[in-house]
Amino acid sequence: MQDGAYLWPIAGKLRSAFFLFLQLLANMLFSSANRFSPTRIANLADSRGALLVSMTLLTCRLTLLLTTVLSLTFVSPIPLIAQEQTSPGTDFGTFEQWLEGEISTRGIPGVAMGIVTADKVLDVQTWGVRSRDSVAPVNAQTVFRIASVSKTFAGAVAALLVHDHKQQWDTPLITLLPQYHIGTEPTSKDMTLRHVLSHTTGLMPHAYSNMLDAGVAYDKIQEKFQEIPTVCPPGSCYGYQNVVFSLVSDVVEASEHQTYEEFVQTRILTPLGMKNASLGLEGYAGHDNVSAPHQFGGEHWRVATTNAAYYTVGPAAGVNASVEDMMLWAQANLGAFPAVLPPEVLKEQHAPVVETPSGNYFNRWPRLEKAWYGLGWRVFDYGGRRVIHHGGGVRGFRSEVVLVPELDIAMVVLFNAETPVANDVVPMFLDTVMPTDAEDAP
Repeated sequence: MQDGAYLWPIAGKLRSAFFLFLQLLANMLFSSANRFSPTRIANLADSRGALLVSMTLLTCRLTLLLTTVLSLTFVSPIPLIAQEQTSPGTDFGTFEQWLEGEISTRGIPGVAMGIVTADKVLDVQTWGVRSRDSVAPVNAQTVFRIASVSKTFAGAVAALLVHDHKQQWDTPLITLLPQYHIGTEPTSKDMTLRHVLSHTTGLMPHAYSNMLDAGVAYDKIQEKFQEIPTVCPPGSCYGYQNVVFSLVSDVVEASEHQTYEEFVQTRILTPLGMKNASLGLEGYAGHDNVSAPHQFGGEHWRVATTNAAYYTVGPAAGVNASVEDMMLWAQANLGAFPAVLPPEVLKEQHAPVVETPSGNYFNRWPRLEKAWYGLGWRVFDYGGRRVIHHGGGVRGFRSEVVLVPELDIAMVVLFNAETPVANDVVPMFLDTVMPTDAEDAP
């Protein structure tokens, strides 16, 4: 089901601008003439004046009707994939057919996908329903949990604090958060904001993620920080985190005297116009157009319960958003909104910090050459180009976002199901915009 996303050809744009001008002119005339009510017209001393006003009203109404008809006739929106064939990788038909086929074959309950450049929405597609227990369709405003893609927001938060000279990347966190004793070795005292955002804290990977899975909240897990095994000095090795990553929220509270959620709302979501996006369980449960989580059991998908504990680690997994919201976020990360995400912030976030080991689903992508983690984003060399990526998964949801800044293009896809299709959607998209055929390569 197509939910929007059109591109008008140049001639169409010119025609639409012309007719829009006529409509605006007609509206202005109509507004002015409409001040003359029938009573006032009848009371005009000059019958020729009354006739003139009546004729003006009639002309305005006819002009409005004519421009509407002409607009519908000549400048109807035309789907992008039928129009933009001027450069390689702009026909997404094959990619979309593959994705639609996977959705149909696997019976995935609901999916939303969008493709953008920095200044244009190229395509939006939605499929299926918000919940297996209802018939309400997914649309571009339907809210999903984006899980670990939330880390890209946390990276922006930290980078903005540094950009604003409120924090420094390489100051030990113990100076700001002296209440915490983290790790089993003295070297962990050297842990910095950069280490947290790049997963180079030197702590055991996925420390206490099992407690989150069991429903234990962040404030309870904090009591066990000193028991997390230190496996290497900070900055020396990579170890993915959810709980420790969420120290970003403590940094915000100590630095800005406001909650992490308030900071994200005021500095990112509201300025970008991400109207349906929120943080936390309340923002998800209280929305009237929300997608339910689904897990596969037996021979069908079933609605799963919501794991609220992951909402307590907001920087790691706390964001809710629609595909419409996430397209804005992708555009911001392509540089479209420098007042919100300045170029220096993006450059910092998207730069490699630590090489990541093999063993992740993306390491199976045939054209992946090298993989790093930056500051809240993964950074790849894929098919000869630099690619920025993050995926996410929490009970009943999967999400994927990928940017190719060199080509000024990004794609986001949200699933309301724990589906393995999410593992393949990014390389399928990248192979569409970065074809291997030398004759087609940009």
